[in-house]
Amino acid sequence: MQDVHTRLTVTSPEQMRELGRRLAGLLRAGDLVLLTGELGAGKTTLTRGLGEGLGVRGAVTSPTFVIARVHPSVSGGPPLVHVDAYRLPGGLDEMEDLDLDVSLPESVVVVEWGEGKVEELSDDRLHVLIERTTGGTAAETTEATEAADDSAPDTRKVTLIGVGERWRSDGLAAVTL
Repeated sequence: MQDVHTRLTVTSPEQMRELGRRLAGLLRAGDLVLLTGELGAGKTTLTRGLGEGLGVRGAVTSPTFVIARVHPSVSGGPPLVHVDAYRLPGGLDEMEDLDLDVSLPESVVVVEWGEGKVEELSDDRLHVLIERTTGGTAAETTEATEAADDSAPDTRKVTLIGVGERWRSDGLAAVTL
């Protein structure tokens, strides 16, 4: 079975939020979403859009220092569990205390920096790869990336990869901006 791939170009933080809102329309309880991208790529901005689209309570902010936040639904949908695995260098064993395996069946679980850490939670998952496209030399690009935040005016290339049977026919290819 092949994974489903969709590629998009995002040119602003508002477009990244809009992408999150549109993806939320495809998500349901039990979905695992992995977000991969360098610092400042827009992972939390995308998650804000997911939260808006899912109709959850509370401001969606980076859970870097608390590791995980749960945002209950105000519209009868699934809660959003937002995890930042950046500070957790180990795999799923290290994240066991978060009880993601217990939360997953009734929630949408979004894990920033989750690649290589939480794939074991589900055979079906949505992997969102966000790449910043900046000009200049490699050194200039690295400096700009380290100093930038979500509001930087550069373009992002977003690749949506639907892994598993769940994503084979669920409209992922139809996601546009």
